[in-house]
Amino acid sequence: MRELEYPFDSEYLLKKKRSIKKALLAETGPFMEKKIAVFGGSTTHDVIAMLELFLLNQGIRPRFYESEYGRFWQDAMFPEQKLLEFRPDLIYVHTSSRNIRRFPDYYHQMWQSIEEKFGCPVIQNNFELPFFRLMGNKEASDPGGRVYFITSLNQMFYDYARSHDHFYIQDILYLSASYGLERWSDPFYWHMYKYALCVPAIPALAFNLSNIIKSMFGKNRKALALDLDHTLWGGVVGDDGPEGLEMGPETSMGQVYGEFQSYLKELKRLGILLNVNSKNDMENALAGLNHPDCLLKPEDFIVIQANWENKDRNIREIARTLNILPESIVFVDDNPAERAIVRTQVPGVAVPEMERVERYIETIDRSGFFEVTAFSSDDRKRNEMYRDNVKRASLEAGFADYGEYLKSLEMKAVIRGFEPVLYDRITQLTNKSNQFNLTTMRCTRTEIVRMAEDEAFIDLYGRLADQFGDNGVVSVVIGQQQEDALHIRLWLMSCRVLKRGMEQAMMDELVRQCREKNIRHIFGYYYPTAKNNMVRNFYQEMGFEKVREDAGGNTLWRLSGLEGYQNKNQYIEVEA
Repeated sequence: MRELEYPFDSEYLLKKKRSIKKALLAETGPFMEKKIAVFGGSTTHDVIAMLELFLLNQGIRPRFYESEYGRFWQDAMFPEQKLLEFRPDLIYVHTSSRNIRRFPDYYHQMWQSIEEKFGCPVIQNNFELPFFRLMGNKEASDPGGRVYFITSLNQMFYDYARSHDHFYIQDILYLSASYGLERWSDPFYWHMYKYALCVPAIPALAFNLSNIIKSMFGKNRKALALDLDHTLWGGVVGDDGPEGLEMGPETSMGQVYGEFQSYLKELKRLGILLNVNSKNDMENALAGLNHPDCLLKPEDFIVIQANWENKDRNIREIARTLNILPESIVFVDDNPAERAIVRTQVPGVAVPEMERVERYIETIDRSGFFEVTAFSSDDRKRNEMYRDNVKRASLEAGFADYGEYLKSLEMKAVIRGFEPVLYDRITQLTNKSNQFNLTTMRCTRTEIVRMAEDEAFIDLYGRLADQFGDNGVVSVVIGQQQEDALHIRLWLMSCRVLKRGMEQAMMDELVRQCREKNIRHIFGYYYPTAKNNMVRNFYQEMGFEKVREDAGGNTLWRLSGLEGYQNKNQYIEVEA
C-alpha cells in the first residue's frame, strides 16, 4: 500500500489507522502469522497499532500481547500464565531513558529471564539522549553526566547484542537524532499520555521496528534493478555520449551521483544483487558503465537489460534469469511514468519514489528494503553465486540433453545433520525460502537448536558445489519420529539450485537415516501458498502415495517399504 511506503504521512496514518487496517486485510495476503509480545516502559497502544499496519503491508499478520503500562520488568521476570500460554515468537522491549533506574545489570537480568522463560528472539531499543544537559557540553565526557551514562549504557547493549545471536537492537538513538531530539522527546506527551516519544513520531518508530521484524522472518528484498540515465549518472548517454555524462569529482552533481554509486557498491558488498534495467542500446549502456569516473562497472551487475523493451518486461526477465520472485526486487528509476508502469504491471516489486538525486540514498536507506539482522558467509558471496548461476544457464543452453548438462556440472554435495556453525544460515533459509518450501514452517534459531539436539528429530542440511563454484547451504529437511514413522515437518531448497538433482540426493540420505532408526514409513505434508505451487507434486515425484487431500489443497503423502527403496540421485557425488 502506497500510504505505508517511505516517506509516509504520519498524521494521516494515525488518523486513518482503522480504515487502512481494514483495507490491508481485504486486499493483501496470504499472511505469515506471528505472535509478538510488547513489554513497555511507557504507553504502547499506538505503537502496536502502527506496527500492525506496517507488518500487514509486509505480509505478516501479527497477534499482540501488550503488557500493562510500565510493567516490562515484571512481565519479563515473573510472567503471568496468560503470557506464558501466548508463547510469543518475538518479544519487543520498548523502554526509554525515562525508564533508567538502576545499573545495567537490571537489563541483563531481564534479557536472561526472557531467554530462559520464552526462548524467543528479543528486540530491545537503545536509549535516546536526554532532552536536557545539566552540565552542558561536559555531560558527554564527565562520568557523572547523563549523556556519558546513556552512551555507556548503549555500548553495553551493543556488546550484549554481539554475543547473543537472537538479540536485536532497535537504534532509537539514531531515529531520535534523525527526527530531531527536541520534537522526539517533547515532555508534553510523557506527562499527558506517558508516551516516551511524541505521538507524531510513532509511525517512524513503528516502521523502523517493522523492518527489523520482516528481516528476521525473511521478508527482505534481494536485488536492485537500476535505471541508468539520470539515475546512476547525470545526462543521457545516447544523446550526450559518455564524455558528456555527469559523474565523478569534477562537478557538484557529478559528486552526488558518485556518492550514490558508492552507496550501491556498499550494498553489493552486503550481498545485494545489482542489475540494470535501462531503455538504451547495450553499446551505449556499457560505454557509460566503462566511463573512467563510473564507480560501478559492468562486472558489478548480474544482469544488464539495456534494450527498448518495456521496463516491466525487463523486470520479469531479470527475476527469471536470477530465479527469484519479482517481489524480491527494488526498481530504482528517476522517471515517474516508468515507475507507475512497473508498479501497476508487476505487483510486489518495490518502487520507491526517486524524486531528487540528492535524496536517492536517503530514500532507499530509510525504506529498509535490505535491513540486516543476520549476515552469513553465504550472504557475502551471494553476488558471486548468482553470477555463477548465469554461467550455468549459459552452459545449459548448449546441451540438447538435460542429463548430460547435469553431468557436465561435476556437482559435489555435503549432506549432514545440523552443525552449530550453520544454525544461523539454516534459520535464515527457513525464513527466506518460499518457492520450494513444502510446509512453509518458519523457525527461530532457538527452535533450530532445540530440534538439532532432540533425538526424536532427523535434521539434514545440504551444501552443493560444482565446477562454477560453491552454492553454500541450499537445502534443509527436518523430520520428527513418532514410533515407526517419520513426519516431515520442513523441506525446503534454495531457488538457486532447482532441478539439479539436490532434492533426490537429500531424499536418498533421509531414507538411509530412517533405515538406521528402523523407521518403516515417511509421511510428507504439503501446504499450498501463493508461491509454492511448483512443489505441489513433489512427493509424488519422489515415489510417495497420496493419503488424503482437503478442500484447501493441503495434502498428506506416505512412503512405505523403505527396505526396497532405490536411490534416485544420478548426478551428484555426495559426502554424507
